[in-house]
Amino acid sequence: MKADAVFEGGGVRGIAFIGAIQEMEASGYQWERLAGTSAGSVVAALLACGYNASELIDIMNTLDYSLLLGKTWVHYLPIVGTALPVLFRSGIYLNTPLEDRLTYWLNQKGVSTFGDLPEGRLKIIASDISSGKMLVLPDDLSRYAISPSEFPIAAAVRMSTTLPYFFQPYRLKTKLRRKPFYILDGGLLSNYPIWLFDVDGIPNWPTFGFRLLGEQTEASLYDIRGPISMFRAMFQTMLKAHDQRHVDSHSESRTIFIPTGGVGATQFGLSAQDREMLFLSGQGAARKFLAEWDYEKYVEEFRVSRN
Repeated sequence: MKADAVFEGGGVRGIAFIGAIQEMEASGYQWERLAGTSAGSVVAALLACGYNASELIDIMNTLDYSLLLGKTWVHYLPIVGTALPVLFRSGIYLNTPLEDRLTYWLNQKGVSTFGDLPEGRLKIIASDISSGKMLVLPDDLSRYAISPSEFPIAAAVRMSTTLPYFFQPYRLKTKLRRKPFYILDGGLLSNYPIWLFDVDGIPNWPTFGFRLLGEQTEASLYDIRGPISMFRAMFQTMLKAHDQRHVDSHSESRTIFIPTGGVGATQFGLSAQDREMLFLSGQGAARKFLAEWDYEKYVEEFRVSRN
């Protein structure tokens, strides 16, 4: 059975997607087109380039997530090690380690650029804060006089996963102007682009969405005493806002909602127990969804009535 898949952002909690993917693949689903924002773009890219759930499990179990935080000597300075990169580079960490790892993983499948994939196979969401526009990659690269077919997929994923202030912005250099365009996390403008593959009328196959649900607790009170503590409060508020965005009934009907407990999006020091919990939660959420999913009912309720 063919299906499209759209994965939302959520940082390291994206591990939960792998459990859901395994359950969907075990039920006979094969991915036709894939899209993702932030952490979801990592999963979408790997699937689009030929990885399956079993291979993603191997990556999950062997990857040291803490190594994805690109550090320099500045980060080891006491007190100011966090503040200086934010002040002078607009973000704490470099996001190059993820791009490097993804380049390696994709090369294992003989893939490097969007031109190595069938047209329309993969869509990645990012945010151009220089222009104030959402980017759907590779489609929108033509805005910058860049050939979509020649652009590295790993670079697009790096753009999409560059959390504001946490990672230093991606600087996209072009022939259009001297200054680079600053690109950040796709979740700023569309953390859950479930609409991306929608067509008029009845689709040939369904589009499934995968969302992460954190614990709903009372809002924390942040003790703001200066610019660093204010930054931390801003950052945590931004991350929590993703979990609080609601979807309409049409989107909800085709979305697999995956509880992620108290695991934070930037909790890169994940324990083995955290990884297992996220994986099993994804499995359970997909199993529950499939038990209730009825494509004909979905078409009748949300597609036929729209014609």
